[in-house]
Amino acid sequence: MKVKTFPHGIHPPEIKERTFDKAIEVMPPPEKLTIPLLQHFGSPAEPLVKKGDEVFVGQKIGEGTALFSASIHSSVSGKVLSTDNHIHPLGHSILAVTIANDGEDHLLPSLQGTKDPFSLTPDEIRQRVKEAGIVGLGGAAFPTAVKLSPPKDKPVDTVIINGCECEPLLTADYRLMLEHPEDILKGAEIVRLATGAESIIVGIENNKKKAFKIFQEKAKNNAAEVALLKTKYPQGAEKNLIYALLRREVPRGGLPFDVGVVVQNVGTTKAIWDAVSQGEPLYQRVITVSGNGIEQPKNVLVRIGTPFQNVINFCGGLKENVNLLVMGGPMMGVAQWSLETPIIKGTSGLLAWKAPLSYFEYSCIRCGRCVEHCPMGLVPSQLMKFVKFDNLIEAENWGILDCVECGSCQYSCPAKILLVHWIRLGKNKIISLRRKNKA
Repeated sequence: MKVKTFPHGIHPPEIKERTFDKAIEVMPPPEKLTIPLLQHFGSPAEPLVKKGDEVFVGQKIGEGTALFSASIHSSVSGKVLSTDNHIHPLGHSILAVTIANDGEDHLLPSLQGTKDPFSLTPDEIRQRVKEAGIVGLGGAAFPTAVKLSPPKDKPVDTVIINGCECEPLLTADYRLMLEHPEDILKGAEIVRLATGAESIIVGIENNKKKAFKIFQEKAKNNAAEVALLKTKYPQGAEKNLIYALLRREVPRGGLPFDVGVVVQNVGTTKAIWDAVSQGEPLYQRVITVSGNGIEQPKNVLVRIGTPFQNVINFCGGLKENVNLLVMGGPMMGVAQWSLETPIIKGTSGLLAWKAPLSYFEYSCIRCGRCVEHCPMGLVPSQLMKFVKFDNLIEAENWGILDCVECGSCQYSCPAKILLVHWIRLGKNKIISLRRKNKA
């Protein structure tokens, strides 16, 4: 079979062998959890509980009222201890619900599935997905119900299921593909029905041959195409994946809708199936715990709101001299500063490292490697200079908002310039100015 791919990109060391063959382990929920009311792209959910309230597993504790928002559910049964600001993985404090676990795991009695999920209308599917609080589990955490609602003037013909998991070290999606292929394929069919698409393509990188063979076999009964992709980073980025599989180019500032496509991560797709078929809200997810600073690397099914410390303890604890903890993958993850930070819906992994303490940045030598490897066809070194000297108009003209912050430029830069830092700063400044001008 021909291996498909996209232009540019990089191939960093995969380092997946630590957890590649580790089956998903179910982690018992801790005695106390803290569940942030912002775990998604958009506005925070509005709290529905207060101190002293008794809650069930799967009970809605935060209502996503805005279009770009998502509801939040309790991941244990027990008593609400507080509704107050708490540390968030993105570095700031956010309103969160802290719950004392009663150890009983009483499910919300009203939760119920559907006898024939495939008989539901698109609106019914979207409503169930919205009620379940499902967001993209690949890291972006975009509200899934919105993704399943293509504009009438932009019909969708293809659903792409993203099984690339191109970030080094992470293997949670790979294990899901090995252990739950039927659920993923059924979820893909639900996505197809919701969007009105004609076809389904499952994209899997060629370093996951076992998963590819399983899906090829299972897809015979699901009318889905399974495509093999070259192992390359960032193959799993939506725009790159669409180009690799369909040779369609999403326009600048556009969305997959603009080229008739909806992309869903395999973890998200399984969550959609669980919500539609069983009525299960998104209150737990699979993550990879790895890095050279973890005693027992694992793939773990963990409840949302579990403190990082509990997850690390479940994996044998940290080795000596660990000085860096990253939520997510090593390329796009976010460094953490407290082990009391909770797992959220967008947590794909926890990576502990013994990292060098010294860092020195050299001057740009205009070698062009950042341009050579940028999957979006940008000039990162020039964007960095525009931002550094506060020339935001030129930065925007040169396409800074198209940057997906994959880190390919920074990884390949021999001068060790923090290109992603400058580009992210520039994007935030531009977006802030737009909001001010609208106000």
